[in-house]
Amino acid sequence: MKYIIEHMDEGFSEWVILEYSQIIRDVGAKNLILSSLPESTTEKDIPEKLLSLGLQWTTKDLRHVEKDFATLKPMEHGRVCLLDPRATSDLQPAEVNDFDYFVFGGILGDHPPRDRTSELKRQYPELLVGRRLGDKQMTTDTAVRTTQLIVKKGINFENIKFIDYPEFRFNKYEATEMPFRYVLDSNNKPILPEGMLELIKRDSAQTLDDLL
Repeated sequence: MKYIIEHMDEGFSEWVILEYSQIIRDVGAKNLILSSLPESTTEKDIPEKLLSLGLQWTTKDLRHVEKDFATLKPMEHGRVCLLDPRATSDLQPAEVNDFDYFVFGGILGDHPPRDRTSELKRQYPELLVGRRLGDKQMTTDTAVRTTQLIVKKGINFENIKFIDYPEFRFNKYEATEMPFRYVLDSNNKPILPEGMLELIKRDSAQTLDDLL
C-alpha cells in the first residue's frame, strides 16, 4: 500500500522535515509520495535530509500522480482513503484490501486545527473515501503510524495505546505540553520522530526568551 501526503504548504519547516524523515523510516521510501508541490519545485528545493532518505515527490495532483512514477497504478474511485477527522467512521483492519492509497493532507498536526481536509474533499469529490482516526488531532507521522497499525498489523483503533497532550519536562523549570495525540511505545512513552524532542526543547527555550 502507498501513503501519499498532499504537501499543502510552501517550503519545509524543520518540524516537517523531522516528521517526513520518520515516516520514510517507518513505511519505506518506496511507499511514501509527497504530491501537489508547487509547480516551480525542483530537486534543489527539497531538503537534503529527505533526498538522502529516498523521498519521492511530485508537483502533480492526486489525479495525475502516477504520471511521474512508472510503477504506480492509477487511482480508482473508491479505492483512495482520505484520513479525515470529520469522517463518520474509523478506519478498520477489515478494510485493508479496500484501499490502494492512504492520503494525508496538511491538516493533521496543525494547532489549532485547520479544516484543510475539506479542500481535498472539494477538489476530489468522487475519488476519496473518508475514514477517521479517532477524534483527537495527531501529528502527520502519528497518523501514518496509526494507519499502519490498523491496516498492516490488524490492530483495531480502540486497542492502540495512545497518550493525549503529553507534557515533556526538560528540567525543574521547563516543560512543554504538546496539543496532539501520540502512539505509545512498549515502555509507555510517546513515539516522536528522531530529533523532535530536541526541537521542542529548543523552540520552548526560544519562546521563553521572546517572552523575557
